[in-house]
Amino acid sequence: MLTKIIVALIAGLGAGLGTGIAGLSAAAVISPMLITFLDVEPYQAVGIALASDVLASAASAYTYGKNKNLDIRNGVIMMISVLCFTLVGSFVASLLPGTAIGGFSVVMTTLLGVRFIVKPVTATESKMMKKDKKTAAVQSVLCGMMIGFICGFVGAGGGMMMLFVLTSVLGYELKTAVGTSVFIMSFTAFTGAASHFVIDGAMPDIFILALCVIFTLAGAAVASKFANKASPKTLNRAVGVVLLTLGVVMIFTEYVF
Repeated sequence: MLTKIIVALIAGLGAGLGTGIAGLSAAAVISPMLITFLDVEPYQAVGIALASDVLASAASAYTYGKNKNLDIRNGVIMMISVLCFTLVGSFVASLLPGTAIGGFSVVMTTLLGVRFIVKPVTATESKMMKKDKKTAAVQSVLCGMMIGFICGFVGAGGGMMMLFVLTSVLGYELKTAVGTSVFIMSFTAFTGAASHFVIDGAMPDIFILALCVIFTLAGAAVASKFANKASPKTLNRAVGVVLLTLGVVMIFTEYVF
């Protein structure tokens, strides 16, 4: 039980940090840690991680919205597309071997860490208002399809990909992109978690689930408040170091020991 508490604490706080600061899906941290250190079945680990993401993303979205760093109207189109394809990704994941899901999650954590360090998202000027509405809508739908599928399939990378799309494709400045990302992810995570548990047909470990939800929410609440005042570049790289360290440790533990 002590091991469960320690792993959930580290995973939850780490996931909350990533969610609150950079709109990262909590599953990018939680699912590989549960798989690696607690031997949780990969499909259920993703479900637990997505469930942990719901309140954490909602709390972060509230904080960003309060600081006027949230664009609900333009995020709704992408949200609908993401939600639909999260269900598709979740169903496809249920048909594949658990090892495929678990291995991808561990590697994704490491790659996301490198991405944050090497090329942090530092957009500071919004170009969204200058974009043609029809073009922005089509881009949102197509990108949402890809993001939703990945989120439902492995529960990892959805938040980061959404952040990348909002800043690089749609032209949001960073903090508004993060706020909009966590707003969308709160609905996406709920849909993904529900579909995982329904498709799997078995209840997850309630103790682990409760711990992950509580610790992730606490981490996200603190991190989102801090993120609205801190330097985006510094915060991106700090999260990158955390994720890269976790990824290396998990890969080393899983494939060396």
